[in-house]
Amino acid sequence: MALLNSIIKWVNYKRIYQIELYRNHAEEIQEEMLFNLLNEAKNTEWGKKYDYRSIKSVEQFAERIPVSTYEQMEPHISRMIDGERNVLWPGEIKWFAKSSGTTNAKSKFIPVSRESLEDCHFRGGKDVLAIYHRNYPEAKALTGKSLTLGGSHRISNLSNKSYYGDLSAIMIENLPFWTDLNRTPPTEIALIEEFERKVDEITKTSIHENVTSFAGVPSWYLVLLRHVLDYTGKNNMLEVWPNLEVFIHGGINFEPYREQYRKLIPSDEMRYLETYNASEGFFAIQDDPSRDDLLLMLDYGIFYEFIPMSEYGKENPKTIPLWDVETGVNYAMVISTNGGLWRYLIGDTVVFTSKNPYKIKITGRTKHFINAFGEEVIIDNAEKALKQACDETGATIRDYTAGPVFMGDNAKGAHEWLIEFDTPPADLSRFTEILDKTLQSVNSDYEAKRHKNTTLNSPKVIAAAQGTFYHWMKEKGKIGGQNKVPRLSNNRDYLEQLLPFHHELSR
Repeated sequence: MALLNSIIKWVNYKRIYQIELYRNHAEEIQEEMLFNLLNEAKNTEWGKKYDYRSIKSVEQFAERIPVSTYEQMEPHISRMIDGERNVLWPGEIKWFAKSSGTTNAKSKFIPVSRESLEDCHFRGGKDVLAIYHRNYPEAKALTGKSLTLGGSHRISNLSNKSYYGDLSAIMIENLPFWTDLNRTPPTEIALIEEFERKVDEITKTSIHENVTSFAGVPSWYLVLLRHVLDYTGKNNMLEVWPNLEVFIHGGINFEPYREQYRKLIPSDEMRYLETYNASEGFFAIQDDPSRDDLLLMLDYGIFYEFIPMSEYGKENPKTIPLWDVETGVNYAMVISTNGGLWRYLIGDTVVFTSKNPYKIKITGRTKHFINAFGEEVIIDNAEKALKQACDETGATIRDYTAGPVFMGDNAKGAHEWLIEFDTPPADLSRFTEILDKTLQSVNSDYEAKRHKNTTLNSPKVIAAAQGTFYHWMKEKGKIGGQNKVPRLSNNRDYLEQLLPFHHELSR
């Protein structure tokens, strides 16, 4: 063990030093990233169209290249899928990560170049381990195996020239063969597409292994861990895997799930480390376990820009580089990457908590909010209010979504919440009252609309039947992987789809 820790420290030392340079050299690092990207792509069709060779400043780059959504870039990506070379990025791209979001019914296929795999996604995973072992020098996670749930889409042909799958499936397919030695289950099980069968096979294969870590989306790992307990008859996960040490999580806010994990893994020594990674790139890591914000990773082949949400939706929104951001302001994130995404609007919103170094919190999605009455409720507001309501009532939440109740002829508007509880509150009306009051305390626009029921009546909370969200996601083919339940919507589409499942399961 002493020898292993010495090797880890030796390998990580140089990288930790490089990460420390983020504090004083962020602008130089990011400018270097941009000009490296421009130089790499100058001979592509896109690079020639916008004359990348002549761009000499960050300002010139922002003036010349438009901010793009996936729909605007899709024609170029479709040609890459068909095998065309040098379109958005040099050479031929063979791998495309199938987007697992629920915002749009239509799937997105994000190009994954060799550079983005090696210099972004894989490097992010290595840095997670470097940071973890810096914070916990005596960690033993690498002495056991990492539990891998895998993606919800196996690798499949898009064309004769290209392949697609969940990002996790693409990464598993491209990892060196020797990584199988410290991972469970075997690759062929991790890539099973049918979720229930995969969970069953993972359980049978992994319960006798020395599992010390796991990484992924908290909601889907809860399904797996509960299945393991049902299968083994054990009371908690430490009776199955006594050396379990760390859960590296991302994709959704962990707070609604923290208490459930504490019950499943009842150890003060269990550690939780948050990351911010997506099909489009690996962006941030929780580098300080005493804080809940994330260090923005600046040298992964990604150049960052930000749109203040006050500008979002305008025809020509103002974008600012990293060094001009302000703390406490909600921004939409724009990225240019070594996968060929140029000034791409990823759809996430963040707030900076620090500029030395640059640290962020994810606040939501540009399309996931409720603003039907001018209240501008975002996911960050919602999850603070839900946490307070849970803390004061002893409730725990498995999943939720919310949307507006529109004004009728003689009725004011309201918000309707469909919440599937693991532990329901003894008094749902009390839970609703705390939710409402906390929302007012964290969002002045919501408070103004709720004042004396001027525009909004008290929210309506429905305790969803057990399994409502799971069965809905299963019907949509979005079980497992990085698939997520949409938390907030400015219309009632998700609620109207979910309520029949609730009513059917309530019978």
